[in-house]
Amino acid sequence: MISDLIELKQQTSTYPELRKTQQYLMPSHLNNQAAKIGEYDIYPVSPLGTGKIFAGFDTLAAYIIRYKAVLIDGFGGVFWDKIQQRLQDCFDERNLSVNWIYTADLLKPAGEINELVGPFLGENDSVWGTKTTLDLIDLFEPALKEQTPDTRSDINIVLGTGAALAGWSAPVIYLDVPKNEIQFRMRAGSINNLGSDEQSEPFSMYKRFYFVDWVLLNQHKKNILDRIAVMADAQWPETINWMYQQDLKAGLEQLSRSVLRVRPWFEPGAWGGQWMKEHIDGLNKEVVNLAWSFELIVPENGLVFESDGNLLEVSFDTIMFSNNENVLGKHAARFGDEFPIRFDFLDTYEGGNLSIQCHPRLKYIQENFGENITQDETYYILDCDKNASVYLGFQDDIDPAAFRTALDGSQDTGKAIDIEKYVQVHAAEKHDLFLIPNGTVHSAGAGNLVLEISATPYIFTFKMYDWVRLDLDGKPRPINIDHAFNNLDFTRKGEKVQQELISKPKVIESAPGYQLVHLPTHADHFYDVHRLEFDDTVEVSTGDTCHVLMLVEGQAVLLQTADGTKKQFAYAETFVVPAAAGSYKLTNTGGGRAKVVKAFLK
Repeated sequence: MISDLIELKQQTSTYPELRKTQQYLMPSHLNNQAAKIGEYDIYPVSPLGTGKIFAGFDTLAAYIIRYKAVLIDGFGGVFWDKIQQRLQDCFDERNLSVNWIYTADLLKPAGEINELVGPFLGENDSVWGTKTTLDLIDLFEPALKEQTPDTRSDINIVLGTGAALAGWSAPVIYLDVPKNEIQFRMRAGSINNLGSDEQSEPFSMYKRFYFVDWVLLNQHKKNILDRIAVMADAQWPETINWMYQQDLKAGLEQLSRSVLRVRPWFEPGAWGGQWMKEHIDGLNKEVVNLAWSFELIVPENGLVFESDGNLLEVSFDTIMFSNNENVLGKHAARFGDEFPIRFDFLDTYEGGNLSIQCHPRLKYIQENFGENITQDETYYILDCDKNASVYLGFQDDIDPAAFRTALDGSQDTGKAIDIEKYVQVHAAEKHDLFLIPNGTVHSAGAGNLVLEISATPYIFTFKMYDWVRLDLDGKPRPINIDHAFNNLDFTRKGEKVQQELISKPKVIESAPGYQLVHLPTHADHFYDVHRLEFDDTVEVSTGDTCHVLMLVEGQAVLLQTADGTKKQFAYAETFVVPAAAGSYKLTNTGGGRAKVVKAFLK
């Protein structure tokens, strides 16, 4: 693992013009997949056995030659020119003529596409829009479906996003790109939004990705999933890894009945801390801080398969499109392809306070942003220093008008305010659970490593006060006082905060060497939280629902599902046991008592 990471550092410095980030690019090949017991693994993989993942453009070209005509489709953010050139080099070596048809040439004019997507992008200065109701085909000219192979050429290829829409009776090769790499490429200016002919500010590009591009492309992937003959990972500029559909399908099926862990990714921020830098090996220690870890924010995480050391990542929604009933069990009808629970880290250890903020009420997020569920959260304190705190709920004497005046004044003048005059502050201790249903004013104070256990939506944060600071680029962070005041619940104040918004743990099962602790969530939360505490082993039934778990005290646990699958998990690693697993056993493989948090749907 260490030797791979040394190589990785060398790789990363090669592509600054293509990806703007200090985070390492996942290697395409790992020589050693065995992480040390108790060591957090930043590249968790699901082994497929030998001969399942193929490396390099030469092997992919050999596959294409067998079929003469193929459709090479893929997600937004692929470096299509690099894909074409590398494949062309392989065909040139064999003296084969190729008829290339580029889907980018068959898109509607950029101005026309801008008019189509404009209604979903909200105000120009807003970071939010509304999820599009368009289909991918709406962005293309009718000529896309009119393309025909050239019989004079040895090979015919339709290349680019939407290629499968051409309708040829030919194998579909699909190129996936992880969402974090898309954003790193976006920030470097090496890619554009779908159908756009100009670069925009990163926040505008991300908004269009989130509310338009990703919605269209996720639905397109779902529509063609059964037609895909080859799934490929295009996150590396100089190489590619690929696998056959039947092996992908078998891998997803296995995960959906046993256990899975997504690949986490990490981001710095204005308030970021040092806990993750100090405790997680393999990260770039030269970053100024790390604020977030996307532990399980599945709209932006992927699943990594491994064969012969070759790695291949697919987006998490791929398993939901194909196996959502196995994953969600009795809740599949309600949530469909949408995985409803989110785990992420907020690192303020030796850092700063998050903004004073709230999240939208259910009706508001549905009507204004097109989401199905809203951003109901909790803060589980995984670690903290002795002065750590959480801001939560209003003071008993809160005057909404005075609060609004103070916020507006700070925004206009750039002067700090005494936020504790309006918002309560609570001492935080390890294993506390603070409840943050929608509409609740809150913030994580400095000195914490927060495990955020939440509903999946993750970008709808209405900031009211941000401590009069700039972001890491030296620019003001967006403040959203109007949105906040459309959603704030001013009845969550005084003693009611202690009674309703700070979970009161209760032991609900006990036996020698074991107890099950219930950490009740708020009535508005559709998920609940248990903590399994045990010295040796514990057996758990899924009850036909999905369990999201993390070891929050101890060194490591061994999980074994009913089908015999075994996986070792270290402290602070997030893992998911799908409903179809039926049951699982956790064995404490470290010293002292193990404590495992379990979040599940009510």
